Order: sequence, then C-alpha cells, then structure tokens
Amino acid sequence: MAKASISVIQALRKTVDNLDKSASYQWGHMGSCNCGNLAQVITNLDKAEIHKSAMRRHGDWNEQLIDYCPTSGLPIDHIIDEMLAFGFSREDLAHLEKLSDPEILKLLPQDRKYLKHNLKTDVMVYLKNWINQLEEELIKDISIADVKNKPLIMA
Repeated sequence: MAKASISVIQALRKTVDNLDKSASYQWGHMGSCNCGNLAQVITNLDKAEIHKSAMRRHGDWNEQLIDYCPTSGLPIDHIIDEMLAFGFSREDLAHLEKLSDPEILKLLPQDRKYLKHNLKTDVMVYLKNWINQLEEELIKDISIADVKNKPLIMA
C-alpha cells in the first residue's frame, strides 16, 4: 500500500477532481485510464505524452508494470519511476488499474462492492475510499502531544 503521506493523498484528490471535472476518461488509452490520470497529476505530462511513452512497449498498465525496468531508458519506465518515487508501489498501480486492492474494496458500502474498472464513477469511488484509508492511517501516526511540543515555525 502507498505510504500514507500528505503528498500522496493530495495527488489522489487531484486525480479525483480532474476526473470529476473532465470528460477525458478512456480506460483503453494509456494516458486517460486509471493509472494514466494519476500519472498526469504526478508527472505533469498530458495524456498524449503518457500514451505515446507507453506505446514504445507492448501492453496495458499491468503489463507495463510487470515489464518495468528502471534502467531500460524507456519513457514509460521513467513515468513509472516518478510514480514509485512519489510513494506508490507497483502493486498499488496494478490494483488501481483494475480497482482490485482488497484493503480498499472492503471499505466500500455493501451496494458498491463490485466496481467496474473501466467506469469513471467507479474509479472515483475507489480513489475516494483509498484516500479515506490513507487519511485514517496518517491520523493514527499523529499524536496531540507531539503537535503541542513542536515549536511554531513561522514562514
């Protein structure tokens, strides 16, 4: 699971916001799919650049993640490098593409247990539940005593 951090949560929130405001979702397009939308947020590349980078090697995001090699020099591997460095794992990204992480799925309401991986509204439900899970994890690591004892930092 992605490391619970403010930056990871913000990236997921921005992805949800982008999906909510845009009609540009296409599961079969490497730059407009589930991982492609997150990659746009993390890398600041547009969907066309991400898709073009991915087309230099065979396969969808799951296959790209399996074939990932940090020393390949392929553009898609640079994109994956950025996503991994940001705090996501290969497993996170594979689960995102198929909406399949059991830890996230168990948080879904009973009437939403079966998400379609290629339906934008289901992607948004999955991402929102992932955000909630990460926020809960982050909150567990915060102690009021620690907050009270930290010196005030003025900008």
